Amino acid sequence: MDDWFETGFYIFNSIGNDGRTAYVGSHIRPRVTAPVEWHWPVGVSLSTEFGFQKLAFDANTCSLEIRPIVDKTWNKVYLALNPTVEKSFAGPDANTGFIFSPNIKGSYNLSKVVAIGLEYYGSTGPFFHYYPYQQQEHQLFAATDLDLDPNWECNVGIGYGFTSVTDKLIVKLILGRRF
Repeated sequence: MDDWFETGFYIFNSIGNDGRTAYVGSHIRPRVTAPVEWHWPVGVSLSTEFGFQKLAFDANTCSLEIRPIVDKTWNKVYLALNPTVEKSFAGPDANTGFIFSPNIKGSYNLSKVVAIGLEYYGSTGPFFHYYPYQQQEHQLFAATDLDLDPNWECNVGIGYGFTSVTDKLIVKLILGRRF
């Protein structure tokens, strides 16, 4: 079963101006993947993420994300496209409908352990009623993936937001453990 299904659990934290950490929220993410035995030309999976975040960090405190993932590896190059949709259940966007949030990742393996790349994260507004550009979110991250052990996942990056509603500077760290 573990080659086509996985579940992730996220705990989000923030580091404030005083250097202290603060709990932001938690999400659970089940994901199903087309088995390798199907021999599809690209990887295909579907991830759903449901979670809560504190009002101090997001006005929409309860949300669902549906993330189709299409990816492909060519030698040392990896490319992934995620035409994600999001829905808020509590907060100002609860009656908005599904928000289109495209994500793209490209990386290059420098070695068996280190890959560097770019990651784009966007949020353009409700389907067919997209927000004007300055009200959309567009971020670009320079990121590094470390493959130190088959049971661990590590992704670190620094991102910049291009519109007035996007966080201007974000440092991210994703540390995962496979069980």
